Amino acid sequence: MTIKQLDESTKYLTEKGFDAPEIGIVLGTGLGKLVEQINNPIEAHYNHIPNFPLATVEFHTGKLIYGTFEGKKVVVMQGRFHIYEGYDLMDVTYPIRVMHQLGIKKLFISNASGAINLNFKKGDMMLIEDHLNLQGGSPLAFKNVSDFGNRFTDMNAPYDASMRAKLLEIAKKQNITLKEGVYASVVGPQLETRAEYRMLKIIGADAVGMSTVPEVIVANHLNLPVVAISVLTDECDPDNLQPFNIEEIIKIAEETEPKMVTLFRELIKTL
Repeated sequence: MTIKQLDESTKYLTEKGFDAPEIGIVLGTGLGKLVEQINNPIEAHYNHIPNFPLATVEFHTGKLIYGTFEGKKVVVMQGRFHIYEGYDLMDVTYPIRVMHQLGIKKLFISNASGAINLNFKKGDMMLIEDHLNLQGGSPLAFKNVSDFGNRFTDMNAPYDASMRAKLLEIAKKQNITLKEGVYASVVGPQLETRAEYRMLKIIGADAVGMSTVPEVIVANHLNLPVVAISVLTDECDPDNLQPFNIEEIIKIAEETEPKMVTLFRELIKTL
């Protein structure tokens, strides 16, 4: 990755009308309806943006959408990238760097994940307070990383405390259940074995998924305040494990999404 590549991507988008967005939003699996509430949207498909990776997962639509949401200029990733699609971690996080270069000052991330903590149920949401990077690499492990920020990025508090506190307050006011916990990010795309679920619980995970952590690492590298919510779409109880059902997972994500949109909308109003 070079600064020239980033410049080419951002130049294309600014010429399309992506004018100084304030907030970046990354939408996870089954969580794409937020874009329906964006006013005056301008779309840029990933395959048209210079140097952008292409989305390959069928339920990720693969475009950046710019517009206004609650009076703020936003840029939304409808469809993200995963290392299980064959991308490297620099590809996965490239859009975060582009959104930052466009001008975003805050980053909101959502994902669909499995509940390891058996006090959490499918259809609940979890505010991520910390994470475990189990993807076997770092999006900062490349030669010229110092061109983009400090190589040795502090991860003491990767999720912005102020925005997290506001989200908890909003959830309480709106009577929305919002748990807090630790998110473990694995490679995928296969689901975990019973033994792996037991291991994840032992090492402190409350939920598990295949995304988010690389984007959060890069946000911290860019000194970009970030907050992330997991929509819990299945319960990972190793003693009562049921066969994986992608249709049910998408359905639960879609059913829970309006609550997540409410949280993000109300948070934007406070910024």
